[in-house]
Amino acid sequence: MTHGPLSGVRVLDLSRVLAGPWATQTLADLGAEVIKIERPGAGDDTRHWGPPFTTKADGSRGDAAYFLCANRGKKSVELDLATPEGAAIIRELTKTCDVLVENFKTGGLKKYGLDFAALSAINPRLVYCSITGFGQDGPDAHRAGYDYMIQAMGGLMSVTGQPDGAPGAEPMKVGVAVVDLFTGLYASNAIMAALLHARAAGQGQHIDIALFDVQAAMLANQATNFFVSGTAPTRMGNAHPNLAPYQPFPCTDGMVVIAVGNDSQFRALAGALGAPGLGADPRFLTNALRIEHRAVMTAEISALTAGHTMHGLMAALEAAGVPCGPVNTVDQVFDEPQAKHRGLEIAQTRRDLSEPVRTVASPIRMSATPVAYDRPPPALGQDTDEVLDRIPGRSRDGSA
Repeated sequence: MTHGPLSGVRVLDLSRVLAGPWATQTLADLGAEVIKIERPGAGDDTRHWGPPFTTKADGSRGDAAYFLCANRGKKSVELDLATPEGAAIIRELTKTCDVLVENFKTGGLKKYGLDFAALSAINPRLVYCSITGFGQDGPDAHRAGYDYMIQAMGGLMSVTGQPDGAPGAEPMKVGVAVVDLFTGLYASNAIMAALLHARAAGQGQHIDIALFDVQAAMLANQATNFFVSGTAPTRMGNAHPNLAPYQPFPCTDGMVVIAVGNDSQFRALAGALGAPGLGADPRFLTNALRIEHRAVMTAEISALTAGHTMHGLMAALEAAGVPCGPVNTVDQVFDEPQAKHRGLEIAQTRRDLSEPVRTVASPIRMSATPVAYDRPPPALGQDTDEVLDRIPGRSRDGSA
């Protein structure tokens, strides 16, 4: 039994793939009961997005690793909501739920009588969150939206990748589905705010979250750079549009990111590299000057770092108070002493699998109501009977 800050909140999760499940996993981590509705026999699409796949205790193939990353803490119910019987069960479950999350195409649930208007009539306190590619209105509202295409359409790929003329220059997507992940975080924030309103006013509401809107918001300083300058930002590789030096530099055994945020840090960097004259160079005295002379400055720093090992360079920089970090591979991330100390990897036992399920811990740390990892990502349909048996007047065979 969880006792997190959302203990007692019941969430009906009709979403699949990543943005919606990421939002509902956050709610589950914080103590909410999340009931994940999945297609009979198939389940969430990501159960099949492999390899790699888990291995069941009997040696057969289990779920794809992709599914495990976003579905911890949930109960799985197999239910075909496209049938009259399935839709009726959703309406019954809605009566006792605080939140519903869905990511069907705009208007896709109306034909089943499962849209916000229909379900809020059953439960006026219901917080109903719709996650779509382009939102509930506008000329693109009918279009499907996927992370990759939204990274492109929303401008992220135009500022990611090597600059034109450099080797390998082309617009580049980010290595994880960041639009889906940010959308999930915006959705979970909005849901929690709407829950506070529902508790205070006794009224639920419809939350309209669009991947395209989220990607536009994610442009952050790049968008305001454009608003202020009138010039669209371009790809700069690993360089930063507003800071310098702020990028990886070569060592004998890898690369180290040096992140200088102010002029005093730059002078400290120059001293740590044994080149105090670099810090006094009139071309590099301020951040604006360093950006103006970025190419020559970067070449001079690279020549100085190239003879250091990563460990030796980071030790010198940390002693001088210069922010820095290694360019780690994924396995190296979880081997970091800090990652081990913070418990960033968690393992949960699921009886049908041959090995524990390993996922990344929630980054949320709360002193009074810590995250409790009570349930691993569920097997398909493992909680169907438990959840449906709670519907008043419903028998085990599904009849009323």
